Amino acid sequence: MTEAAYDAIVIGAGHNGLTCAGYLARSGCKVLVLEANDHPGGLAATWEFAEGFRVSAAHLLHILNPQVAKDLALELHGLKCAAADLRTVALDGAGGQVAIYGGKVEGVDAADAVAYAEFHRQTQRFTKVLAGFCARTPPRLAERGWGDNLALARLGWDLRSLGKADMRELLRIAAINIYDVANDRFENPLLKAAIGLDAVLGSHMGPRSPNSVYGYLHRHLNDGLGGGGPRVVQGGMGALGEAFATAAEAAGAEIRYGCRVVRIDLQDGRVAGVTLADGNGFTANLVLSNANLKTTFLDLVGPANLDAGFVRRVHNFRAQGVTAKLHLALDGLPEFRGLASTDAGARLLLTPSMDDIELAFNHAKYGECSPSPIMEVSIPTLHDPALAPVGKHVLSAVVQYAPHRLRGGWEASRAAFLQTCVDRLETFAPGIGGMVLASELLAPPDLEKQFNLRGGHWHHGEIALDQALFMRPVPGAHRYATPVSGLYLCGASAHPGGGLSGLAGRNAALQAIREQEAK
Repeated sequence: MTEAAYDAIVIGAGHNGLTCAGYLARSGCKVLVLEANDHPGGLAATWEFAEGFRVSAAHLLHILNPQVAKDLALELHGLKCAAADLRTVALDGAGGQVAIYGGKVEGVDAADAVAYAEFHRQTQRFTKVLAGFCARTPPRLAERGWGDNLALARLGWDLRSLGKADMRELLRIAAINIYDVANDRFENPLLKAAIGLDAVLGSHMGPRSPNSVYGYLHRHLNDGLGGGGPRVVQGGMGALGEAFATAAEAAGAEIRYGCRVVRIDLQDGRVAGVTLADGNGFTANLVLSNANLKTTFLDLVGPANLDAGFVRRVHNFRAQGVTAKLHLALDGLPEFRGLASTDAGARLLLTPSMDDIELAFNHAKYGECSPSPIMEVSIPTLHDPALAPVGKHVLSAVVQYAPHRLRGGWEASRAAFLQTCVDRLETFAPGIGGMVLASELLAPPDLEKQFNLRGGHWHHGEIALDQALFMRPVPGAHRYATPVSGLYLCGASAHPGGGLSGLAGRNAALQAIREQEAK
């Protein structure tokens, strides 16, 4: 059964899919968004995991692109922040702490304070160049047209505008590891740990891994645009997903939930529409997939319809998650050693040193969970009390490292690793174990199932130079268009990668519009 044709079909109502739909609809396209789940937003989702306690998958808003937010009028469509410009506080578990806020750092000696101010100044300049590139379709490096040459010239000009010293430094550090960069500049182990964790959070990397400097710059993408610190969304991150959905619908897009796409239909080698799990189908000349790279091509298109070399590149795209999400319903507010009460609602990093992060990562290399996991912790109820019953609190933690392919399997290991996480928290916040009323651990296989993330990877794939910029996700699909005529990628698998920025969806829509107008 085939229903009425659409100009474009977007697979997946994650924030990038909704961004893409919004821009397409604004251009006059008749757009249909098909979402397998019963809610929008993807990882920008909020749910009740225990009676009265609500949590979000992605718990802090870091790099939402301001142009996307403006174009889609997200604030008019319900996006509000309960807290903005959060301080980042690194704790060592013994009472020591370092607090980072913008270009300033507290808890270090004068030399490190000066060094960090310079490091932040350079980061802002580097990320301004990177943010500009991330907001554009990458140019072709071979068989270039005048538009590609113009884009390369623009990138060259942006790099040259850094000045000789900063340009040389960017070229020196871009492909190396954050461990060496931080050790070269700073003495304080907690300051180095905070920088190191920002470089690897959500990735299958440790501070000593090549490309981790690029991971740091990606996480700080908005620094160069004058953005502040992390934000807590009022009502949970699901409110962000709802704002994107409302904005897309206001632009004219139609969204249908509970509609799982199982096949991208082809006719004479080009897109003809999609087929759902229930057998229904929809026709369109354009399909834009917010699903990850491997699901899109290996499952929905099918290897038989693709060149063998391209299929091999898709298979080799690294997307094995090592990050879990922990939620605790607490009977009260925990007290962390050395943490001032005014910083209880800050972004808390639980790691004494970069060496601790690297040692934790070592276990993931061999399919083991870390016995001393590293955590990014938020207590959102300090800013948004409605997320828990009166007097109670929610603790939300991103946990490194918990591999998708766990030796022995997750069913046999889940309870033990959850207890390991609580014990680790007890080291930093004595007595917190006795405050736990309920808990939820989302391991990478849970993230894969609940949010349709292949491999359970938060970013759809590693944020590394061989899978970024001109190369993301793979040659042949690095400009949103793919080897299948009429099929585009618009999710985190595409340039510029993961994070709640909206840029992949925006760029894909604009590229599709340009290419269709040129035909």
